[in-house]
Amino acid sequence: MDVLLTCVVGILAVGILVYMLLKKNDIKMTLLILGVILMYVALLMGRKLEVSETTGALLLDPFQVIVDQFTNTLVGPGFVILILGGYSAYMNHIGANKVTVQALTKPISKIKSIYILIPIVFLIGNLLSLVIPSASNLAIILLATLYPVLRTAGMSRLSAAAIIGTSATIVPTPLGSDNVAIASLLNVNVTDYVFRSHAIVSIPTLLAIAVVHYFWQKHEDIKEKEILTYEEELTANGSPETNMTITSTYSGAKAFIYGTLPLLPIILLLFVFVANILLGTSLNISVQVVSLISFMIAVLVEFTTHRSVNSVLKETSFFFEGMGGVMSIVALLVAAQVFVQGLTSIGIIELVQKAMENISGAGILLPVIMVAFTAVIVLLSGSGTALLFAMIPLMIPLSKAAGIDPVALSIPMQLSGNLLRAVSPVAAVILIAAGTTKLSPMQIVRRTSVPMIFGVVLSLVLSLILFQ
Repeated sequence: MDVLLTCVVGILAVGILVYMLLKKNDIKMTLLILGVILMYVALLMGRKLEVSETTGALLLDPFQVIVDQFTNTLVGPGFVILILGGYSAYMNHIGANKVTVQALTKPISKIKSIYILIPIVFLIGNLLSLVIPSASNLAIILLATLYPVLRTAGMSRLSAAAIIGTSATIVPTPLGSDNVAIASLLNVNVTDYVFRSHAIVSIPTLLAIAVVHYFWQKHEDIKEKEILTYEEELTANGSPETNMTITSTYSGAKAFIYGTLPLLPIILLLFVFVANILLGTSLNISVQVVSLISFMIAVLVEFTTHRSVNSVLKETSFFFEGMGGVMSIVALLVAAQVFVQGLTSIGIIELVQKAMENISGAGILLPVIMVAFTAVIVLLSGSGTALLFAMIPLMIPLSKAAGIDPVALSIPMQLSGNLLRAVSPVAAVILIAAGTTKLSPMQIVRRTSVPMIFGVVLSLVLSLILFQ
C-alpha cells in the first residue's frame, strides 16, 4: 500500500511540475510548494525528515528543511552565482561588455563569402555568450549589430535568423550558473568539471554544429530562395536602414584592456588549469576568488581611466546590485533541492533507484530517457534551464542506481536543454528573431532544427562513449 501511495503521489507531483513548466508559471514557488506538500505527506506516512536540527514540532520541520537548503546553497553554489552576477553587472555598467562585442563582431564585415560567414558567426556568437549569458539579450544585440551586416552581404533572412537564434548554446564556461550548480553537487572544482568533462563534449559538438549549419542553410537557401534584398526588406517593414553598432569611447590599449576584462575570470581560470597540468603546480583557485580578483583589477582600471575616486567607488555599487539581480537563480536552486527532499522523504527516489538497479542496460537507457524527457519539456515550454535546475539534485541518486558516472547524465541533459531551446517556436530567442525579421517562428525553427538536433545526438553519443 505504501509503495502504491508513494508512486501515485510522486507521479502526481512530477506531473504538476511539468504542467506548471509548460504553462510558464513561476517554477520556484511551484517547486517549493510541492516540496513542502510532499514532506507533509511523508510525515502522514510516518516517515522522518532529514533536518540539521528538529524544531521540536514535526509540523514545522518542513520549514526547517527550507532553511537548511538556503544555508547550504548560499555558502556553496549560490555564493558563486551571486559573485558572477555582480561581476557581469559591473562589466556591463563600465562598458567593457560593449568593447568585447565590438572587438569580436567588427572583423565579420570584411568577410565577403556569405556561407563562410555562417559557421564563423555561429562560433563568434557562442563566444559572445561568455560575456552576455542571456540568449534573448544576445539575440537582441546581434540582430541590431550583425543582422544588417549579414543581410547587406547577401545572406538570406532565414539563414541570418537561424544563426543568431542559435548563438547562445553550449560554450564551456566555468562562469555558467548551471556548471557551478552541477560541479557543486558532484563535489568537484567547477574548472575541472568544465575543462575535463564538459569541454571535451561541447567543443567538438559546437564545431560539428557549425559545419552542419553551413550545409543545412545552404541547402535550404537553394530550395527557398530569398526574394527580398536588405533594402527591400527595410522598405517593406516601413523602417529606415539602421545599423545600431555598439560603439565605445575606448581605443588602442584601453580598448584592449576593457575588452579583456569581461573574459578575465575565464582567462585566469584557464591559466591555473594549464599551469597545474604543464607545470605540475597544485593551485586550487576558485571561481569566487578569480572573480573578486578580476573585480579589483577592473576597479583599478577604472581609477586609471577616470581618475575620480568618488565616482569610481560609487559605481562599484553596481557589482552588489548585480548580485541581487541573480538571487532568483539561487532561489531556484533552493526550491529544486526542497522539491527533491520532498520526493526523497516519501520514498520515491528509493523506489526509482531500486527499479534502475534491476533494469538491464540502465547505464545507456537512463541518459537517453532523460534527454528525451528534456527535449519534450524544452520544445513545449521554450525554457532550456528551468527543467535542468529542477533535475540537478536527482542526478547523483539516479546515476548511482544506473551504475554510471553522474557526468554521463549531467552533460547530455545540460547540452540538450541549451541546444533545443533554439528549436522551440515559443522560446524567447526565436520569437525575438522572428519579430525582427518578420518571419514566422516555425520558419526559423525549420532552419535551426537540423543543426541543433544533430548536436543533441552527437553530445549524447560522445557522453556515453567518454563517461560510461
